[in-house]
Amino acid sequence: MFTLRSLLSAILALGLLLGTSSAEARFGKRSRPSQSDSPRNDDRDDDTHEATPVGHEDSDDDDAERERRRRRRRYVSADPVVDVGFLTFIFASGNHRLRVDEPRYRGEVRQERHAAPISFRVGLQAGPVQQSGGGAGDLFLGIEGRRFGMDARFTGIAVDADDGSDEVDSISLWEAHLTWALISQERVRLRVEAGLSGARAPDISFVGFSMALSMEACLAGPLDFEARVQATPFPYRQVDASAALALHLGAVVLRGGYRGMLLDDAGHVDGIAHRDTFHGPFAGLGLSF
Repeated sequence: MFTLRSLLSAILALGLLLGTSSAEARFGKRSRPSQSDSPRNDDRDDDTHEATPVGHEDSDDDDAERERRRRRRRYVSADPVVDVGFLTFIFASGNHRLRVDEPRYRGEVRQERHAAPISFRVGLQAGPVQQSGGGAGDLFLGIEGRRFGMDARFTGIAVDADDGSDEVDSISLWEAHLTWALISQERVRLRVEAGLSGARAPDISFVGFSMALSMEACLAGPLDFEARVQATPFPYRQVDASAALALHLGAVVLRGGYRGMLLDDAGHVDGIAHRDTFHGPFAGLGLSF
């Protein structure tokens, strides 16, 4: 069973690692006319003078030997077993690992997967934006119990300006959701999400209500299929959908897929609706415990 100690270990491991539509202009932009350990205790022990009988002198050879031992301890290199142990922890842990439960299951080999009592995930993913000469990147973070959880995401988009200049237009998006798992089984998890989302464009910023539906399902062995669709109906409009394959290598997750997004400022900038669509492939790396 996934315990609090496992969650804390996951957080520690994480710390060791840190085509545009035919709209008037760019979303949220005004229309343009043109468009280790301390050695002090060991040294104290070494510096302790051994008692010698009265009438005898302490040997200089003993002092030299103690000095040699102290130097050897001071310049010992890091133990490679520590590095190997850390890598073993990363690739042998995670929710997709095989485990043995006793005595309840009498040693039966089982898999927690998507039905873990508590799970933690974090990741980065990025990819090019088709037909806009730019790219998009994501950072996401989530923690869940068997049913209830939280999810936070940040997306940065950088594309060529739509007015023909050499400038770059930047759009920042964020989401903060509470999640509830409608289905929580070892091989599949289906959740609904609700919360807030925000967008920051060149000439305006928005905050609105956000909702989403997401799922993860095991295909074969450590390979999963993941899909998610998110929508913000007001005050601006956003639809964000993605599908991906995820390969679980212990706690490490490699994923790749395709994503599409629609952004519409509903005319809040200058009375003219500016709408953009972004889509393209993406690849990412994450941790899941």
